[in-house]
Amino acid sequence: MPLLGICLGMQVLFTESEESKVKRGMGIIPGKVVKLGGSVKVPHMGWNTLRILRANPLVRGISGGDYFYFVHSYISKPKDSGVVLATTKYGSEFPSIVAKGNVYGVQFHPEKSGENGLRILSNFVGIVNGGLSGY
Repeated sequence: MPLLGICLGMQVLFTESEESKVKRGMGIIPGKVVKLGGSVKVPHMGWNTLRILRANPLVRGISGGDYFYFVHSYISKPKDSGVVLATTKYGSEFPSIVAKGNVYGVQFHPEKSGENGLRILSNFVGIVNGGLSGY
């Protein structure tokens, strides 16, 4: 069954996190979740763009430069960069969409991201229903 983790839901897919006393995640995607660093304001709150790195049914109809709404203080650092579908730049570049098999995660809030967010959610429903396989 496909799974979509949104914001914190994406972060718990990883092996471990610095965010709370409970350090272990679900371990579906090997890697760590770390606090946003540098001179940027934390939390990262507001509209920002994606850079699509590879094709996948989840990002069908989404273009690089499309805007999505973010609210987060932590970012993922996957061990395998091959799981990263899209990145976003806020200070440094971080994964904003990940996928491993039938497990997907988005760092932004699609439910607050207007038509682009609805496209992501619609694409996920298509994946669940088997209509968007084999991109």
